[in-house]
Amino acid sequence: MPRDATGRVICRPLATARLAPLWRRARIAALSLALALPAWVGAQAPVASAARAEPARVIVSLKADAAPVATDRRPLAADDPARQAERLQARADTLARGAGLALRSGRALGERQQVLRAEGLTSEALAARLAALPEVEWAVPDRRRRALFVPNDPLYGEAPRPLGPDAGQWYLRPPDGLFRSAADFERAWDLRRGDAGMVVAVVDTGVRPDHPDLNGVLLPGIDAIDDADIANDGDGADGDAADPGDWVSDADSRARPGLFPSECIADSSWHGTLVSTIVAAVGNEGAGMAGAAHGVRILPVRVLGKCGGYDSDIIAGMLWAVGLQRVAGRTNANPARVLNVSLGGGGECTQAYVDAVARIVDAGAVVVAAAGNGVGTAVGSPANCPGVIGVGGLRHAGSKVGFSDLGPEIALSAPGGNCVNIDPGEPCLYPILAGTNSGTRGPVAGGSTWTDSYDISVGTSFATPLVSAAAALVRLQRPALTPNEVRQVLQHSARAFPQDGADNGPDDPTPVTLCQPPGVLEQLQCYCPNPAQHGSSLCGAGMLDAAGAVQASAGAFARIAVAPSIAVVGQPLRLDGSGSLASVGGVIVGRAWTVVAGGSGAARFDGATDGVTADLVPTRAGSVVVALTVSDDRGAQSSTQLELAVAPADDGGSGGGALGAGWLLALGCAVLALRRTRLARG
Repeated sequence: MPRDATGRVICRPLATARLAPLWRRARIAALSLALALPAWVGAQAPVASAARAEPARVIVSLKADAAPVATDRRPLAADDPARQAERLQARADTLARGAGLALRSGRALGERQQVLRAEGLTSEALAARLAALPEVEWAVPDRRRRALFVPNDPLYGEAPRPLGPDAGQWYLRPPDGLFRSAADFERAWDLRRGDAGMVVAVVDTGVRPDHPDLNGVLLPGIDAIDDADIANDGDGADGDAADPGDWVSDADSRARPGLFPSECIADSSWHGTLVSTIVAAVGNEGAGMAGAAHGVRILPVRVLGKCGGYDSDIIAGMLWAVGLQRVAGRTNANPARVLNVSLGGGGECTQAYVDAVARIVDAGAVVVAAAGNGVGTAVGSPANCPGVIGVGGLRHAGSKVGFSDLGPEIALSAPGGNCVNIDPGEPCLYPILAGTNSGTRGPVAGGSTWTDSYDISVGTSFATPLVSAAAALVRLQRPALTPNEVRQVLQHSARAFPQDGADNGPDDPTPVTLCQPPGVLEQLQCYCPNPAQHGSSLCGAGMLDAAGAVQASAGAFARIAVAPSIAVVGQPLRLDGSGSLASVGGVIVGRAWTVVAGGSGAARFDGATDGVTADLVPTRAGSVVVALTVSDDRGAQSSTQLELAVAPADDGGSGGGALGAGWLLALGCAVLALRRTRLARG
C-alpha cells in the first residue's frame, strides 16, 4: 500500500489502483446482540405502479360444461353489444357467488373467455381465487404492457464503431445467452426512472462539469482535500468539486517519493467523471451514452487527488454528503440518499469508518463501495465495513472477473467490464462505457469524450455505480425503505450466479473452477458460489437485477422496535411491530410473534402474539431470538428476527430486579454494539 512520509495509508480510486495482496479479513470487536434480518417473500409482492389504484383485472376461461356456458348455447358473437354485455355480466354474477366478491365483466375474448374486474385485491389474488372455482378452466391477470423504453443515445445499442465498443452499454440491457450478467435496467426504467428528487453523491476525484453528458446533472459539490499538494488545484478544501486532474509525473515521484511513490506514476484518470456518467449521464437526448439512473442528480464530493486521498478527507466528504458535517465552512444543502464510494485500500475497516458509516446509515443514506481490484484477494476498505453494500465485479458471462476481489463482505456483484479473448493491441470487447476527458494531465478544453475499446474503463469501481443507480431507483420507488431494507431488496432480488459457460480463452484450456476464499495468492476468473447451493458467499447474494429490485421494493417489510432496549430475566419487554410496511397499496392484516432461538424455555410471551405489539418475558439469562411475520391483504408476507441479550435478575439485594454495576457496564457496551451488529449482518 502506498504511504506518505508519516506512514499514513493512501486510498486510491479502484480503477487505477491495485490493492495489496495480503489477506486480512475484517473483524469488528463488538458484542453480537441484536439482529434484524427479514426473511424475503418477495415473490408474493406485486409490482409497484400506478396500476395499484385500479381495479383488479383478470382474463378467465370457463370450462365447456360450466353452467353459465352449458345453459346458454347461443354464440356471444351473434348478440348486439348491449345483449352481449348483459350475458357476460350474468356469467360474472355466477362466478361472483362462488368467489364471494362482486365482479364486473369486461369484454369477451371468445365464447368462453372474458375479462373480469373486482375491487380491493390484486389481479394476481383475483386470478388465484377464480382459478379455484369448479367452473373455471384457467384465470390469469390482465396485465398492462407497454413499449419497453430504450434510450436513443447513440452509444447505448450494439453497433460497429471505429473505436468501439461495438457491444455498446451491454450491461444495462436485459440478460441473454451472451451477456449473462447484464443488469436489466431497461425493464427497471419501465417501472421507475430517475428524477431530480434523488441525489447520489459520487465520493471520488471530483468531476468535469463541462462534460455534455453531465449537463444539468450536477449539484454544487465540495473539495474535501486538505493537502494542497494532493489536491493539485492550488489550495486545500473548498467549494469547487471540479477535477483538475490527478496525474503523477516522474518528476513528482523523484521530488517527493514518500508522498508520490513510483507506483502512482500515471496520467489523469478522470475517475469521478467516469463514475458519475455511469450513474446519471443524460439519457434519451440523442447524444452520447445513457446513465443507469438517468434523471437523478449527482452531488460531486472530491476526496481523491494525486496518488489517492487520506481517510480523513474521505470520511469528511462522506459526512458532508449527507449533511452531517461542514467542510471548508460550507454546509450541504442537498443531502444525498445514496453514496457511491468507488475507492479503497487494503486492511481492516478502521473504527473511524465504522463510526462514520453508522452515522451515515442512521441519517438514512445508503453507502455503496467497490470490493477492490486486488485480483481475487480480500475485500478492501471501506467496502468491508459494517453497513456498506460491497460490490464485486463480474465478466459478461457471469463469472467473477479476474481483477475483482472477493469475500463474505460483498453484498452482491455487478458487471465490471472485461476484455476477453484478445491479444495486445486488439479492441476490448466488453468494457463499461463512461464519460471522460482526453487530457493526460489537466483537462483539455473541448476534450470531453467517452471511453472506448482502446481507452477502456473496467474495474469494480464501475460495477459499483450500477448498484448505486439501482439503489437510487429503489429509493425513488419506495422512499420509506431504510438503508438496510434497500440492501435486502438488492440482495434478495439478485439473480443466481451461473456455474458454467465461461472459459479462459482459446489459448488457455484450463477449466474455470469455483471461487475459493481469498488468501495471499491472486485468484483470477472463477465461478461465484451461490449461497443457497454452497452455503457460502464470496461474491455476494447474486448478480444485480435492477428491474427485479425495483419490483421487489413494492413488497411487505416486517420491523421490530424494542422498549426498553435491555432485557432482564423476569421483566416484560415490549416488542413493537407498528413500523412494519405492507406492500404498496396494501394493508397489514396479520401478525405472528414467535420465539425462534435461545433454548427451551428461554422466553415466553405474556399475552397475545398476533397484535401490533407483544410483551416478551425472558426466563433465563443468555440470548433469545424472536421473530415477527406480517401479512397483508394483497398476499405479501415478510418476516424479521431480533436477537436480544438477556441479563440475569439481580439477586444481590439491590432490590426490584435492578441491574448490578457489572451488568450495566456490559449491557451498555451491548447497546453500543447493537447498531453495529445490525449493520454488519443486515
